[in-house]
Amino acid sequence: MADETQEAGGVHFPFPFIPYAIQKDFMAALYQVLEAGKIGIFESPTGTGKSLSLICGALSWLRDFEQKKRQEEERLLEAGAPTSSDGLAPALGPPPSCQGSPGTPEATGEPDWITQFVQKKEERDLVDRLKEEQVRRKKREERLQQIRHNAKLRFAAKRMRQEDEETERLLRLSSEMLAAGTEPEQVASGEEELVLAEYESDEEKGVPSGVDVDEDDLDEEHVTKNLCVNGDVRKLGSVQLINDRCVEMQRSKHERKSITEEEEPTRRRRRQEPRATCPFYSHERLQLLRDEVLAGVKDVEQLVALGKEARACPYYGGRFAIPAAQLVVLPYQMLLHAPTRQAAGIRLQGQVVVIDEAHNLIDTITNIHSMEVRGSQLCQAHSQLLQYTERYGKRLKAKNLMYIKQLLYLLEKFVAVLGGNIKQNPNTQTLSQAGKNGRQLLVSFPPGCRPWSPGGNVWPACLLSGTELKTINDFLFQSKIDNINLFKVRRYCEKSKISRKLLGFTERYGAVLVPSMEQPKLSGFQVFLQSLQPGATVAPATPAEAEEDRSLRPASPLMHVEGFLEALTTANQDGRVILSRQGSLSQSSLKFLLLNPAVHFAQVVKECRAVIIAGGTMQPVSDFREQLLAGAGVEAERVVEFSCGHVIPPDHILPLIICSGPSNQMLDFTYQKRGLPQMMDETGRILCNLCNVVPGGVVCFFPSYEYQHQVCAHWEKSGLLARLTIRKRIFQEPKKANRVEQVLLEYSRCIKHCGQARGTETGALLLSVVGGKMSEGINFSDDLGRCVVMVGMPYPNIMSPELQEKMAYLDQMLPRAPSQARPGKALVENLCMKAVNQSIGRAIRHQKDFASIVLLDQRYASPAIQAKLPAWIRDRVEVKATFGPAFAALRKFHREKAGLS
Repeated sequence: MADETQEAGGVHFPFPFIPYAIQKDFMAALYQVLEAGKIGIFESPTGTGKSLSLICGALSWLRDFEQKKRQEEERLLEAGAPTSSDGLAPALGPPPSCQGSPGTPEATGEPDWITQFVQKKEERDLVDRLKEEQVRRKKREERLQQIRHNAKLRFAAKRMRQEDEETERLLRLSSEMLAAGTEPEQVASGEEELVLAEYESDEEKGVPSGVDVDEDDLDEEHVTKNLCVNGDVRKLGSVQLINDRCVEMQRSKHERKSITEEEEPTRRRRRQEPRATCPFYSHERLQLLRDEVLAGVKDVEQLVALGKEARACPYYGGRFAIPAAQLVVLPYQMLLHAPTRQAAGIRLQGQVVVIDEAHNLIDTITNIHSMEVRGSQLCQAHSQLLQYTERYGKRLKAKNLMYIKQLLYLLEKFVAVLGGNIKQNPNTQTLSQAGKNGRQLLVSFPPGCRPWSPGGNVWPACLLSGTELKTINDFLFQSKIDNINLFKVRRYCEKSKISRKLLGFTERYGAVLVPSMEQPKLSGFQVFLQSLQPGATVAPATPAEAEEDRSLRPASPLMHVEGFLEALTTANQDGRVILSRQGSLSQSSLKFLLLNPAVHFAQVVKECRAVIIAGGTMQPVSDFREQLLAGAGVEAERVVEFSCGHVIPPDHILPLIICSGPSNQMLDFTYQKRGLPQMMDETGRILCNLCNVVPGGVVCFFPSYEYQHQVCAHWEKSGLLARLTIRKRIFQEPKKANRVEQVLLEYSRCIKHCGQARGTETGALLLSVVGGKMSEGINFSDDLGRCVVMVGMPYPNIMSPELQEKMAYLDQMLPRAPSQARPGKALVENLCMKAVNQSIGRAIRHQKDFASIVLLDQRYASPAIQAKLPAWIRDRVEVKATFGPAFAALRKFHREKAGLS
């Protein structure tokens, strides 16, 4: 369909369809936020074309911004084009903002000739920079235009590929001829890649910490190269091995060192096979692929196909295209994690960042920067690192050995703080659950009391047995590692790639066992040494066994430890360490909990020109303002909120809050009462009545899998399940993700069949779980979701130590008025209502859709709770104290809308 130019707020927006009025308002508001360089929180209900509005609005602003920028450049170039006899551009009048300012020479009492000289120099420099930029842009545009309309570059790439293939064939032949006369190697082929290179710290190099010496360094930090087209590398199977091999092949190309006279005798004694380089990592071909990527929009599959055709790495070709690209689409986990962002070559300075589906933004930042390491991983990392040192210790430099010893010491102390012994088998070590120091959290209820729930009793210390929470400093002191510079250790792990070396070591020589109490020496090490002896044979694994072993083999445990070490460098007030003792050492864990996600979001909002946080259900937005933006130093004046209604007519939705059931049983689904037989019976009666009047599909959300199974088991015993199946076939959300698609397919087929058959069975009932697979990303449009039912309020687990600590942190850090609820309590309510809003938004998907929304719990009638509903629901919700009027309204609504389906 041809694009149509739409105007909103004086701006022309190219739009593929005739936009809704709310889409015009959305784009106009978005344009103004980007123009003013502010932070926007945008809410547009699911099904209103939010993503399309974001794209069109943002690209329209970018189009106008680029046009204004070029016009300003042309004006400055025209003003500075005439040159004087000495070849210098004439002076331009100083900008008004500079006249009389404290920083100008005039304001500091400098002579006029100095002032004029400084101004002329600045103007000449500006004109020179603009000219250079104009030349570069012109060349880039001409090249892209040539790629779009000319196939010559493609033929050049093909010819280059053929020449390289011939060169590789000759080199391989030469290598085979030379290999026939080589002496026996002292190490196995490829083992050189496992040995750590000589390490120099930044202090020894004279470089400030955190500054890269070589801007062309292309080593990646734990980035999954899922775009690899090198067949020899892809055969490795394991993602970690592919990453490691990719880095090594790059080094072999860029780090070929000349051999000194002192090294020559050693080289003669031990001739090694030269390390291979990746034929897809060619600068010329990567440039060609980069230009192809920039010539038009490419998805991942097209990028891989182009890489294979040009014999150029799609990963690096796409990465090299980022600086010149006007639009980059990526998962926002990559954007929010600084090391990953830097590895991908993404710079935030002056950029516009649009985060779509941002309702989970705070949780995403918290999860990205929280890290858990189990006792079994600590012991495995210690065992593997110790065996690696015994194997290659004599080949390592002193600096490497020093840091490896520090890592071994840290692992030993981490196990000790959990109450274990690094020299014993973690599976057989039983730990005491009593903590020595810090805050111990034990379950202790008075008789008849249950855990905390809204409206019930509050017991702040009612948490899991065997759990301790500590500040970072307290943890470091108790672990006796406060004398170690964790910043240096983390930097060493990052630069030396020791976890990758260790992973390659274990992948090459099989599983490395942890030490046991009966075997003080390293378990399995003698077998390992025997496998290295001449003539030693190992029974090869079958292809199926090898594939199974590769798929089940975990990432290096040292990688998890590195993540935990990085987390420990967080400021003391911004995080906590949770010690969880679960009986055996292998099941116990150390977990870092990030309390302040704003510290990691601050760089985004400070460096970017503007940031847009958008979603279908952003309410309540107070979390974004208080926890994320205010903590990141964003002034309240810079934050703009935009929320629009739905595109459906007002009479296409019926949201009801029902406070009691058919037998006048008050609907109270608090933790104390939801498991009562009468409460589960009343829920079944309500659903039976709903299924009698609602056509098509009914989606019912429960707070948890456990409660859903408990209710279904009770219905089966009482006969309610059989009554439900008369009108609707029942489906349950599976716990396994690989079965979700099959259940949805059968659910859809059943509804379609029932709609055509017109029999007693009128559709299907899908029992789902809030926060499960069906509550996000699934569209129950039209007959798939004519009614959405929410059973109770899905409050998070208040017994979670993480949530308790987060609540305490917010109570301490966030200010509140005397009339307001505690920030910690508000956090719990907000988490609950965000889950509700996300689930009930699954039904209405387009302008002609219609559905009823039923909220079963008297607590929904609270004005404070209703205020946290999306505006398009909040403005139309009806509270029904009894079931009779609610049922009558539902029957009338679906009878009137029956002709629309």
